[in-house]
Amino acid sequence: MIKLIAIDLDGTLLDSQKQISKEDQRVLRQAKKEGIKVVICTGRPLAAIQGYLDELDLKEPGDYSITFNGGLVQKNDTGEIIEKALMPVEHIHELFGLASSLDVPMDILSEGTVLQLPTSQNYLSIYGQLNNLLTFKRAQLNHLSVDQIYNKAVVAIDADYLDEQIKKIPADFYERYEIIKTRSNLLEFMPKGITKAYGISLLAKDLGISQEEVMGIGDEENDLPMIQYAGIGVAMANAVPLVKAAADVVTKNNDQNGVAHAVTEYALKSLKGAN
Repeated sequence: MIKLIAIDLDGTLLDSQKQISKEDQRVLRQAKKEGIKVVICTGRPLAAIQGYLDELDLKEPGDYSITFNGGLVQKNDTGEIIEKALMPVEHIHELFGLASSLDVPMDILSEGTVLQLPTSQNYLSIYGQLNNLLTFKRAQLNHLSVDQIYNKAVVAIDADYLDEQIKKIPADFYERYEIIKTRSNLLEFMPKGITKAYGISLLAKDLGISQEEVMGIGDEENDLPMIQYAGIGVAMANAVPLVKAAADVVTKNNDQNGVAHAVTEYALKSLKGAN
């Protein structure tokens, strides 16, 4: 029986217009009513998903989100952090050097603030176009405090140029960081071992929910650990081949209420059968 459903946003719950369909809203509200934990699992900070939480009625006590690709587990009603994995300032310095050598812009997420570092003189970050609900602030490396919270580093730039520069990242960086494309034009760096699956596993443990009782739904490479971890891993029809290959089932695409279809077939129907 599924007791927790972890759902990615872009390309999964959000359609091509960045909206949640009425059918997806209806089914997820029904799942919550039946006692299933509906958990948004995203690379975004909590501040950037408030509107979606409102639409899904997920801002009551007992509602949670997993943000920063597993780096934080938070209560939706208060924002309280119940589990966290942060990036030390030393990592920011190292990634600053990497971004400078690759001539790419780098932004550092510090809770709801995006610190824009001068790592490229030739290219500007497009992260503001991808997440316009956040606060952006220009920053200097030598002004960053060891006491400040750093959640992740991102490179947001034209997809073709990004793909060329990714090839130049030294192999040893992959040993120290989770480096993954979450969109065609967005590369993210997280501490090693911090993935969506990591965040889900912490929340499930806190709630007394087993791995077999978790459903994970996603479409991109950063969803892969979540799909592999979940008792039922669900890939969208529009998912990348790697995610589809790892999934237990493939649902409809994000413009065809794929989330609603998967939740109905593999969570709500089994719940009725158990009753």
